[in-house]
Amino acid sequence: MPNTRFIEWVLRLAVAGEFLGHGVFALQQKVGWFKYFESVGISDPGTIGKLLTIVGIADLVVALIMLLKPVRVVLLWAAVWGLWTAMIRWPVGPDPVWDFFERWANWGAPLALLLVLGWPKSVREWFRVRGS
Repeated sequence: MPNTRFIEWVLRLAVAGEFLGHGVFALQQKVGWFKYFESVGISDPGTIGKLLTIVGIADLVVALIMLLKPVRVVLLWAAVWGLWTAMIRWPVGPDPVWDFFERWANWGAPLALLLVLGWPKSVREWFRVRGS
C-alpha cells in the first residue's frame, strides 16, 4: 500500500505550485490572457486588468490554503477553475486542442487530492479544514 500521506503532500505541492504560478502571471497582467476575457465579452483593458488582479489574488489564496490546511470546497473550486481555464484555450485560439490536453493536470491534481482526502459525505465536510 502506498504512503497516502506522501501522495497527499505531492499533490498539495503540485496544486500549490500551479496556482502560485498562475496567480503571479495574473498579477503581472499577462497580456496573452486578455483574449480569454475578450472571448466572454470583456474587452476593456482596464476591466481585464482588475479582473486579473482578483484572479491572481484568488489563485494565491488557493495555493496558500493547499500548503497550510486543504479545504475540500477549495479543491473543488481549483478543479473546476482548472478545467475551465484549460477548456477555454482551444476554442478561443490560436492555441491547438493539445493545449487543453497539456493542462489536464491543472484540474486533475486538485481532483486527485480531493479524492485522496475523501469525497465529502455532507455539506459540512466540504468546508472542514483538513489537518496538515
